[in-house]
Amino acid sequence: MVGKRNLEDNFKKVADRDYRVPSGCAVMGVMSQKRKKFTGRAVMKAIGVMRERTNGLGGGYAAYGIYPRYADHYAFHLLYDDEKAKEATEEHLEKNFTIDKYEAIPTREVEAIKSRPLLWRYFLEPKGMDGSSKDDFVLKAAMHVNRNIKGAYVISSGKNMGIFKGVGYPEDIGRFFKLESYRGYLWTAHGRFPTNSVSWWGGAHPFGLLDWSVVHNGEISSYGINRRFLLNFGYHCTLSTDTEVIAYLFDFLVRKQGLAIEVAAGVLAAQFWDEIGRLPEEQRKLYLALRMAYGGALLNGPFSVIVGCESGMIGLNDRIKLRPLVAARGDKMLYISSEEAGIREICPSPDQVWMPEAGVPVIRRFESGGENG
Repeated sequence: MVGKRNLEDNFKKVADRDYRVPSGCAVMGVMSQKRKKFTGRAVMKAIGVMRERTNGLGGGYAAYGIYPRYADHYAFHLLYDDEKAKEATEEHLEKNFTIDKYEAIPTREVEAIKSRPLLWRYFLEPKGMDGSSKDDFVLKAAMHVNRNIKGAYVISSGKNMGIFKGVGYPEDIGRFFKLESYRGYLWTAHGRFPTNSVSWWGGAHPFGLLDWSVVHNGEISSYGINRRFLLNFGYHCTLSTDTEVIAYLFDFLVRKQGLAIEVAAGVLAAQFWDEIGRLPEEQRKLYLALRMAYGGALLNGPFSVIVGCESGMIGLNDRIKLRPLVAARGDKMLYISSEEAGIREICPSPDQVWMPEAGVPVIRRFESGGENG
């Protein structure tokens, strides 16, 4: 018979990471509307406050404005399993791009990070294009690497931005990549608590394509439908995590289809049919047309996401708000977080704090004439 003391001792040995926490994952975003640059220290500090929402199986950051010397180049960040994958990828890149600079991504030794892939970055200009736009050409190149070169993964491919991610707590990932040495005007961060997908470097958040980046708390139960919908338009999901579809859907709806971000948000977190039926006639016609045209893009399941892009930052909840999201602003800064504590850690007295309504996006765009250097 097991005594009470033995039961208590066994219970104490079970770490927080051994529990399934369906509301877990931490997301954080900080943006200067004037493009005033700041180092990664602030967002690392903010995401660190929410450590209990994570379990050390994934952390990452997206940073905008960090490559001013190569601002007109596409910056590819790649993970490689081995040298063979690196050689095959570089051969493909040399055929399709002018490579103005390439190098290993700078890192430091961090005790908590025991293993790592090869990490490289490339500053590229497309060449010999096939009639596609530059962005479409880059999209095809990234999809080709991820689908056809074993052990190679394009993690980010935008201009003047980069994604840094891996397996570990987000604070450790930030120190590993020396993010305190980068200066950017928009940062997002993620601390992962995976519940139904594998833990690996490419599966950590953010997910990116071109200048889109997405951090996500929750589960996309419509992943299969969304993935098949995107296949029709040349987007291939290869990274074994449901969040990937969100980045591709934003690119498809906004860049390819020309929808305003507000309208795209209304597609992804669409209103219920009875709510659409109560809208004024013109709005009702619009949202009925959107549901018919883009039904396969509707995201189902609990989610809160923060999206970075060339025009600004977006926060979005699912249509019944099953995951937390808090926003604040002050001194031309926008903060979006899983918890208010993350915001107040770096902005103790914001001008305004609010909880966005279900399915209602928080959108802030950069002001013209801000700092760019």
